Amino acid sequence: MSSAGTPQDPTADSEKTFIASDVSDGAMAATNIAPDTVLTGSTDAGEGTGKGSSPAAPQRISQLGDFRLIRKLGEGGMGEVFLAHQDSLDRKAAIKVLSKKLAGKDDFVKRFYREARAMAKIDHPNAVRVYAVDQDHGVHFVAMEFIDGKSMQHWIETLGRLSVGDAVHVTLRCAEALQHAHAMNMVHRDIKPDNIMLTARGQVKVADFGLAKAIDDEDNSLTQSGTGLGTPYYMAPEQARNAKHVDGRCDIYALGVTLYHFLTGKLPFTGNTTVELIMNKEQGKFPPARKANPEIPEKLDLIIDKMVAVSPEQRFKDFGEVIRYLAMLGLESPSLSFIQAPDKVVATANTATVKSPAAATRSLPAVPKSSAEDAAQQKQAAAKEITYAIQFIDAQGKPSAAKMTAPAIIKGIKAGIIDQRAKVKKPGATSAIPIAQLPEFEDAIQALIVRQEAEKKGRDMKSLYAQIDRQERWRKFTRKIRAALSGALGWVSLLIWLGLIAGAIYGVYLLLPLLRQNIPFLEKLGGS
Repeated sequence: MSSAGTPQDPTADSEKTFIASDVSDGAMAATNIAPDTVLTGSTDAGEGTGKGSSPAAPQRISQLGDFRLIRKLGEGGMGEVFLAHQDSLDRKAAIKVLSKKLAGKDDFVKRFYREARAMAKIDHPNAVRVYAVDQDHGVHFVAMEFIDGKSMQHWIETLGRLSVGDAVHVTLRCAEALQHAHAMNMVHRDIKPDNIMLTARGQVKVADFGLAKAIDDEDNSLTQSGTGLGTPYYMAPEQARNAKHVDGRCDIYALGVTLYHFLTGKLPFTGNTTVELIMNKEQGKFPPARKANPEIPEKLDLIIDKMVAVSPEQRFKDFGEVIRYLAMLGLESPSLSFIQAPDKVVATANTATVKSPAAATRSLPAVPKSSAEDAAQQKQAAAKEITYAIQFIDAQGKPSAAKMTAPAIIKGIKAGIIDQRAKVKKPGATSAIPIAQLPEFEDAIQALIVRQEAEKKGRDMKSLYAQIDRQERWRKFTRKIRAALSGALGWVSLLIWLGLIAGAIYGVYLLLPLLRQNIPFLEKLGGS
C-alpha cells in the first residue's frame, strides 16, 4: 500500500493496535477503551525492509504523529475514529484512521490525501476544520476539529422536529458554510443531519467536507454506512444518476430535504427500495411541508419546493440566493432554543458569531436601524403614495393599462392578476421598465415566480399521472381482448375435437350394417 507520493510499505497490511494513552482527564482515560476495540499488529513502518524479512513484533500504538490517542469514539465507513490530544498545540482532535480495506486501494489513498488537503483550506466558523493528514506506523489518518456535541440526526430523533426559527437558524449556518466551500470549488455531496454537528454551545458545524466525496467516488455503498438515514434519502436525482458529474446545486437539494426533515420530522421522499425511492424523486411528488406542520409559513414552503426541484435549473442558482431568501423571511432564531448552555452561541445571517451569557434566558435587544435601512423604509413609505402607470396582460390574455399605487400592484401580483411580464412607469419617468427592476415590487415578483414553478410542477405531475392512467386503461382493454381471443380459440379447438370424435362415431355407426352383411362371406373365405 502506498500513500500519496510515498513508497510501498511492506507492513501496511499488518494489523495495528490502537490504545488510549495515560492522561489526566478522567472522563477520557485509557480505561475508556474496551478490550474488544483493540487491534493487534506491528508499528514498524517497514521502510527499507525486504519481502523476506521477518515480521516485526506486535506493538501497541498510542501515538500517531503529533496526536496522542485517548479513546475510541466510533467507527464509520472510512474506519475508526479516536479522540486524541495534539501535543504541540495542546488541543483535542478527532482522528479518522483509514480502514485496512480502503488503505489497500492506492487510488483511494491518493484521493484521500488530496481531498483532506483541500478540506484543510476551508476556514469557516460553521465547517469542521482539518488540522493534519499524515501517515504513521503504516497508518493513514486525518486529524480534525473535535466537536463536543451531537449531530442533528440525534436532535431530530430526540425532539421529533425543530421549531421554524431553530430549523431556519441551522439551515442558514449550513448554507453559509457551503457557500464558502463552493467558492473554493468544493462540493460536499453528502449533506444530511448526520453530517451536521452541534457543539455543546449550539455552534453549527458541517462535517465531512471532501471525505464524503472521496468515499463516494470509490464505493457509493460507503456513504450509506453509519447511523441514521442513509445518503439516498437526501441525494439529488442527478447525483443518483451520475455522481461524478454534479455541481453545487446538488448540495442545495440535499439541504432542502434536510430543512424539510427539520421542520416536519419526516422525509419528503420514501420508498421500499433504493430504486423506488429514486423513482419517487424523479417524479418530484411529495407532501407539502405545511401539510405536516401548519406553523410553516407559505413563503418558507415555497423556498423548500424550489430547493428540491427535480431539475437543477429550477433550483436556486447558488447558496447566495438561498441565504438571501431565507434571511428575508425574518424567521431565524438568534440562538437554538433546545441548547441549554449558559454561554450558547448567538448568530444570525450576515452577522458575526458571538457569545451571549444570558442568551438562554432573555431575548436580544432590538438592533438599531442603519442609515441604509432607514432610507429604504422612507422610500417604501413614499412609494405607497406614488401612482404608477402599469401595463400588463389580463386574465383573458389581452394587454391592459391602469394607474395604481404600490400596495394595489402588490395585491394584484399576489392575486395572480399581474405577473413578471408587466411594465411600470413612475411619475416623471420617460419610459416603462420591467416591474421586477423596481425594488418595491422585487420581493412580490420573486415570490410569484416561486409559486408559478410550484404550480407548474403540480400540473406536470397531473399530466404525467393522466398519461399513466390512460396507459393503464389501454393495458386493461388489450388484456380483455387477448383473454377473449384466447377463450374463443379454446372453444373453437374444443368444437373441432368434438366434431372429429362425433364424425368417428358416426362413421363406425354407418359401417356396422355393412360389416354384418359381409360376415358370412368372410367366414366362407376363411373356411376355404
